[in-house]
Amino acid sequence: MTTKGHSESIAPAIFRLFKVAHTIKKSLIAMSSDNEDQSQQAQAKKNHNKYRRDKPWDNADIDHWKIDAWDGEKDSLPGGSLMEESSFATLFPKYRERYLREVWPVVTRALDKVKIGCELNLIEGSMTVMTTRKTSDPYIILKARDLIKLLARSIPVAQALKILNDEVNCDIIKIGGLVRNKDRFVKRRQRLIGPDGATLKALELLTSCYILVQGNTVSVMGTHKGIKQARQVILDCMKNIHPVYNIKRMMIMKELAKDPKLAEEDWSRFLPTFKKKNVQRRKPRQVQMEAEKAKAAAADGDAPSGAAAKKNKKKTYTPFPPAQQPSRVDMQLDSGEYFLNERARKAKKLAEKRERSQAKSRERRDAREREFEAPPPSISKKSKNKDETSGDSNKGGADQLDVEKLKSKFSKVGKRKSSDKADVSDFMAGGSTSKKQRRT
Repeated sequence: MTTKGHSESIAPAIFRLFKVAHTIKKSLIAMSSDNEDQSQQAQAKKNHNKYRRDKPWDNADIDHWKIDAWDGEKDSLPGGSLMEESSFATLFPKYRERYLREVWPVVTRALDKVKIGCELNLIEGSMTVMTTRKTSDPYIILKARDLIKLLARSIPVAQALKILNDEVNCDIIKIGGLVRNKDRFVKRRQRLIGPDGATLKALELLTSCYILVQGNTVSVMGTHKGIKQARQVILDCMKNIHPVYNIKRMMIMKELAKDPKLAEEDWSRFLPTFKKKNVQRRKPRQVQMEAEKAKAAAADGDAPSGAAAKKNKKKTYTPFPPAQQPSRVDMQLDSGEYFLNERARKAKKLAEKRERSQAKSRERRDAREREFEAPPPSISKKSKNKDETSGDSNKGGADQLDVEKLKSKFSKVGKRKSSDKADVSDFMAGGSTSKKQRRT
């Protein structure tokens, strides 16, 4: 009974296992069929150009990025000419008027070759370019617009006329509003130029562009790639990043571009990374001297004085605001000046001014008179010591004078004066002998 019941319980489990295996087999067959269908579809996609013929431009020797120059004879517009006239105008500064008047014939001849009209208005101070009926190139008017912009920004006419070529582009970068402080702006602009224009020249060589710094703008002429690099360096310079760092980075990138092995690799490991450092500025001399005085006073144990004492002294906190200071009208009301008329007020001011000037003149006069006053008699140390030593002996008769000492003193002075008397013969040719005779 037990074996029979056990076999009956195992049979359903075996049936379920066979059923699961059957479903797995079905799913595997479906997946394999799907993969075959996908591979067949992929092969069908690959062969969609099976009957496609080769075109003339399917050639590796052709540069598809090359911009061909506009040929007026071969190339023409669909309608034969432009439907409407297009014109652009720009103003120029007063100091450019003389130069533009001299070079305008050269500009006119250059624009006539590309069938563009131009006009110089000296009254309004403007330059205008416009298309004509003969204009065939639709883009040349934009080149002419860039030409007059460059001429207005002080670029020489020989350099500005290169903008008419298709491979030359330009960009005028405004740097005037990037720095608020004028002195700081002038320093950063000079940093971009460098000593004797060395920094600007290095930037021109690396970007293959012509760069001119004039006033609040920087004019750049060159290729699109070079203009983009130059613009980044100029904006970084105005953001207080020295152009030398960017120039060094560009030099390394130029050397790496020469190696074909590194064309597909990342160059970040070769390029330098410059971190911004917060360098403490030097304190003013007056602040340094005050700090030294405070340190010396602290070392001596004295109380600090001056600005250091004010700085160290802590103010007591009071929740009430300070008392309001009297206004000018309040002070006039207190002094009674407010009720005076204009004439009396002026007379009072004049009298006060006269009193102040008189007081100053008296002070100056007293100072001048003080210069002619005799200094007080100075008592020497020796005489002071003698007086101290002889003080005890002369206590009784300080007012009495020694007559004998005075007589001997005056007799000595008289003898000295008589011996010092000079004769006229002393100052004559034979006067030296008479002196000897007198001594003998």
